[in-house]
Amino acid sequence: MDTLLDALQEGRLIELPDNNKEHALQFLAHILEAIPSVPINTDVVGLVMEREASTNTALGRGWASPHARVNFEEDLMCVIGWSPQGIEYGAPDGVPVSVIAMYLVPSNQRNHYLREISLLAKALRAHPELDKIRVAHDLNEVRNYLLDLISTAKETIGPDARARMIRLQARPILEEIPPHDLSHLIIEPITLIVAPGMKPIVLTQNLELLEAVETKAGGWIDQLETEGVVQNNGWRIVKRATTVYQGSRFVFDCLAIKSVMKR
Repeated sequence: MDTLLDALQEGRLIELPDNNKEHALQFLAHILEAIPSVPINTDVVGLVMEREASTNTALGRGWASPHARVNFEEDLMCVIGWSPQGIEYGAPDGVPVSVIAMYLVPSNQRNHYLREISLLAKALRAHPELDKIRVAHDLNEVRNYLLDLISTAKETIGPDARARMIRLQARPILEEIPPHDLSHLIIEPITLIVAPGMKPIVLTQNLELLEAVETKAGGWIDQLETEGVVQNNGWRIVKRATTVYQGSRFVFDCLAIKSVMKR
């Protein structure tokens, strides 16, 4: 379970913006795509959604573990999403999913992935306090819960992993961790208002994002509507929902994701 531990150490534990399964999977997949070591134009979203359409990836007991297999060589990667409300995921046991551990599996890491997911399933069966995740109040509680879960598989982790767990447990609460620890990502909500004959209105609290998007939004609205994502000045704009109003007016509810590290 070293990759799960890596995700915690590198800040890839993120509260999901809503409890919609499709949105959650797309959101986490876009975060994997934004990791600097992942080649540009790797369609993690498409791979994850294609697999989910054929096989439900719920593990039971409030967990799901979707993955995407890619043809380049890299380390096994993981991002963890937490849903405070729980996601209706179609799990075999009917329990809403609180934790989605999404893996990116390079071609040289498939055996590693199989071992990792086997150990995770074993830990989920053995861990006596899985229900605690459903009453967690914040990411700090979730992180501690995940460290407890990993420790149930302590016979399978070496001294280096144990040392990393000790360092993680000694960290201050997440609200005090500087933003650059969050996997080198900036994640901002953004709303676009579109109407015939007018320039799109961009609503965001981030000035850099506003300046990057405002002058060009009109040129990629169609792409955002049909494909659900656009790249613009280093930002990945991901559509979460569209509201249609009278007069052919649309409101796009989006998230903007940007890596602060150069590829």
